Amino acid sequence: MTAYATALVLAVLTVAVMLVLLRSRRVREKYASAWFVLGAGIVLLGAFPGALVGTARLLGVQTPVNLLFLVGGVIALVVLVQFSVELSNLEEETRTLAEEVALLRQELDAHRDAGVRRPGLEPPHDDGA
Repeated sequence: MTAYATALVLAVLTVAVMLVLLRSRRVREKYASAWFVLGAGIVLLGAFPGALVGTARLLGVQTPVNLLFLVGGVIALVVLVQFSVELSNLEEETRTLAEEVALLRQELDAHRDAGVRRPGLEPPHDDGA
């Protein structure tokens, strides 16, 4: 099997796996889009291997493989930046939710200490049965 055929098979498998993950809701669309673009690019390069050689020559890259590594590195960088932004947002949201829970617990303790009973907030009664 040639390197181009191997690349085509791997690209098709990558796209198929991403479709399965999307359908099972284990991956969101915004994360899968990068993988679909990558898969489509590999399929195009596998189908038209001369395109990579011509693009490398046009950009002044010595060997087509170096261009492939450059593109792969850029894609990895974009994915890492996207994950960093998402992680930062989730960290901020988690901190806000933890603060809200702490305030609600404090309010609940204050109500309990004051003897105020609110429906649904009492602990369950044990009848000893």
